Amino acid sequence: MAHAYRIRNAMADDMPAILGLIREAASWLQQSKNTDQWARPWPDEESRDARVTQGIRDGLTWIVEDEGTLAGTITCRERGSDRLWTPAELSETAVYVSRLIACRAQAGMGLGAALIDWAGARGQHAWDADWIRVDVWTTNLALHDYYKSQGFEHLRTLEFHNPWDYPSAALFQKPTVEIDAAAAARFTGTDSGLPEWPEFKRRLHD
Repeated sequence: MAHAYRIRNAMADDMPAILGLIREAASWLQQSKNTDQWARPWPDEESRDARVTQGIRDGLTWIVEDEGTLAGTITCRERGSDRLWTPAELSETAVYVSRLIACRAQAGMGLGAALIDWAGARGQHAWDADWIRVDVWTTNLALHDYYKSQGFEHLRTLEFHNPWDYPSAALFQKPTVEIDAAAAARFTGTDSGLPEWPEFKRRLHD
């Protein structure tokens, strides 16, 4: 039986834990993946922290717990950035995923992949999302390969005169009809954003 997690909306006092996950991920990425992703806050620490805070306030950021212990976080929203996505793409229903992080203690548990499916299922349930979309750190080619392995299509990588203007500009998408319903259902909680498992399974296959 797949390992189950509790998921809930992030609260203001989760901010230090989320920043801790970002720091842990940045250190691991630099040491094992030879990438500068999150090596420094973008575009600066104040702006990064403001985005994280706003995501919490808007109810877009989620905390994953494993028997009461922090396991990961994800932020997902209904609207993408018009700096990245075309008007035609923005007119389509989608769930846009960012700051998807599993703590290193969860390595090998499939948490990140399951969270992608959960986000897609939540978007499909809440606003009939047809796509899961993500902008990936431009120079993190290993992460590009990871999303491809999860069924995502690489649409394009945007070029900016100064790469630091937007360093996460590799765009990927996956149809929500391709999500793994069982993986998405690994997350429980009163505010999980999904109906109970039998009803959820039925809706995904209607």
